[in-house]
Amino acid sequence: MLEWTEEEAKPSERKLVVFTLGDERYAVDVKHVESIERMLPITRVPEAPAHVRGVVNLRGVVVPVVDLRRKLGLSPGEAAEEARLLVVRDGELLVGLVVDGAEDVVDVPEAAIVPPPAVATTVRSAYVEGIVRRDEALIVLLDLSRVLTDEERASAARAREAAEEGGR
Repeated sequence: MLEWTEEEAKPSERKLVVFTLGDERYAVDVKHVESIERMLPITRVPEAPAHVRGVVNLRGVVVPVVDLRRKLGLSPGEAAEEARLLVVRDGELLVGLVVDGAEDVVDVPEAAIVPPPAVATTVRSAYVEGIVRRDEALIVLLDLSRVLTDEERASAARAREAAEEGGR
């Protein structure tokens, strides 16, 4: 005899943080997001990759900051008051992602997430986990584990360590 529980009957859902880059909407899984902050003063770090803006002091913790527009190969945007720092955990490393604005936290059924179309594959699409269909809108779901390479993680960790050393 099959047993059916109410929990099994519910479609599986994911909780996503939705943000904007230009006119496009993107999302990351909320389990990676530590906080969403207003922009903080960024300290430049010498010899950092172009998409690494520098580091910020977030409540006593030095956090490397990545310009997500640059990382994804998008055109630079104007510094806007709505810009936010999406602080995410990538393994052991906290990283601040500069986004144009944070919109909402939404529950999305797994069935609403589809793979990116094969014709849209580029180097940048390697960062895409899927496309979310929500109402009439499409949201690009990023895979944070692919956004930063191992070399970039090491570079961000070095930038954090250099800033911490400079502060002592």
